[in-house]
Amino acid sequence: MKIFDTHAHYNNEAFDADRDELLSGLDAHGIGTIVNVGASIQSTRETLELTKRYPFLYGAAGVHPNETGELDEHWMEWLGQAAREEKILAVGEIGLDYHWDEPAPEVQKYWFVRQLALAREVKLPVIIHSRDAAKDTLDIIKSEQAKEMGGVIHCFSYGTDLAREYLKMGFYLGIGGVVTFGNAKKLKEVVKYAPLDQLVLETDCPYLSPEPNRGKRNSSLNLPYVAEHIAQLKGISTEEVISVTSRNAQRLYHLCF
Repeated sequence: MKIFDTHAHYNNEAFDADRDELLSGLDAHGIGTIVNVGASIQSTRETLELTKRYPFLYGAAGVHPNETGELDEHWMEWLGQAAREEKILAVGEIGLDYHWDEPAPEVQKYWFVRQLALAREVKLPVIIHSRDAAKDTLDIIKSEQAKEMGGVIHCFSYGTDLAREYLKMGFYLGIGGVVTFGNAKKLKEVVKYAPLDQLVLETDCPYLSPEPNRGKRNSSLNLPYVAEHIAQLKGISTEEVISVTSRNAQRLYHLCF
């Protein structure tokens, strides 16, 4: 079983110099499938282009909470069309991010709800981004019945109490390079606690490279480090982590191979 990277940003300018070479070589390194995730109108556009160029690469259409200031009815309509494209598997990344507090929380909440409604309309799962916004994110997911669409809490960064809430609703938790960091005690506890069949691997590349490459550009080539670390935490083999998380990702995104 090959590794499934459930959350990447290969449209990012960090890959401009060697994108094709890198992506074309992933299969030889055991990386099978990638979902490239939109975080703005422009990056969703770029994601659509990448899905046409690479058979193993799929996409998600959505606007990150800190980019929701660009949204209006015209762009929501465009996003709805993008979400209906054949290789778009999810609506995301969407959610709340109060770290920068920009745009205002009320603006973020409004467009989060609207994009959840879009996911329900197009019958796709959601990719949830939540940073420094634990309570509001959970409240909206519950009030909007987002468990009906299902999805993943990307780059999960909260504790076991919140993990329990999402796991009970059937959500997957996205685990990436942060789990390898020495100071990621809370996330390590979550990984030990959560059932393996509700975890998926992700890079969020070019960000969040795992140890031993922390601080460098991230790519799917680093996912074996993440799988190895999860295996150590759970006392199982790396091969089992890769196999189970890849099957989880197929279920998450309704993909059959």
